[in-house]
Amino acid sequence: MSSSLLKNLGKFVLFYFVSLFFILYSNMSLQEKFDAAVEIIQKLPKTGPVSTTNEQKLTFYSLFKQATIGDVNTDRPGIFSIIERKKWDSWKELEGTSQDDAKQRYIKALNDMFDKIAEELDVAAWLEQIDPVIKTNLALIGK
Repeated sequence: MSSSLLKNLGKFVLFYFVSLFFILYSNMSLQEKFDAAVEIIQKLPKTGPVSTTNEQKLTFYSLFKQATIGDVNTDRPGIFSIIERKKWDSWKELEGTSQDDAKQRYIKALNDMFDKIAEELDVAAWLEQIDPVIKTNLALIGK
C-alpha cells in the first residue's frame, strides 16, 4: 500500500471512531453520564498526582446527594460533628436545585477538575497507569 493510501485510511478510521463515539455519547442519558462521572470519582486513586481537594470532595458530595436524594431530608448534625455538619451545610445550600441540574453540575465540576489537572499533568500518560474504567468513563462524559 502506498503511504498516501495508508494516510487516507488512517483518517477514515479516525473519522469513523470519532463519529461512532459522538453518536454513542449523544445518545447517552443524563443518568448514564452522571453514573459514569460518579464512578470516576469513586475510582480516583487516594494518593498521587490526581486527587480531589477537601473543597472538591465537599462539592461532589453535596451535588451527589442533591442528584440522588433531592433536598436535605435529615436534621443538621450537632456542633461536635464538624465534618458531618460541613457536608450537611454544603448539601443544604443546594436546596431547590433539581436533581437533573445537580447531575449536570456534578459532571461539569468533574470536567472542570480535569481541565485544571491537564494544565499541569500529562493526563493521557497518567490514564495509562490507572484503572481503565476511569479512561473509558472520561470519554463517556466528553473528556
